[in-house]
Amino acid sequence: MTNHKPTMVLGASENKDRYSNKAVRLLKSYNHPVIAVGLKEGKIDDTDIQTHWAPKDSIHTLSVYLNPSNQPNLLDQIVELNPKRVIFNPGAENPPMEEKLTEMNIEVLNACTLVMLRTGMF
Repeated sequence: MTNHKPTMVLGASENKDRYSNKAVRLLKSYNHPVIAVGLKEGKIDDTDIQTHWAPKDSIHTLSVYLNPSNQPNLLDQIVELNPKRVIFNPGAENPPMEEKLTEMNIEVLNACTLVMLRTGMF
């Protein structure tokens, strides 16, 4: 049985063609609690898309779908959130931030959340 990992999807979109949208839906189908954070409020099925997050949220995994140019002030927020791991999905890779997170003992992966879920690696 899968260990359910509270996950935040950063860069969530209502657009069903976006990988962040597919990730929210697939995470839910695997019974992982999901917090969706995007640039605009909205919904992905029954999951609300928030425009900000609270550091009090207990998150195991942060799945990032934002282009590095949209990540300028993200490091401090991630550190405050204190996830166990951060997945930088294709197109979101950010080597300087990855290095800093690794130094703080946060597991960092350049991977695809969808592939990890489907192959049992999540």
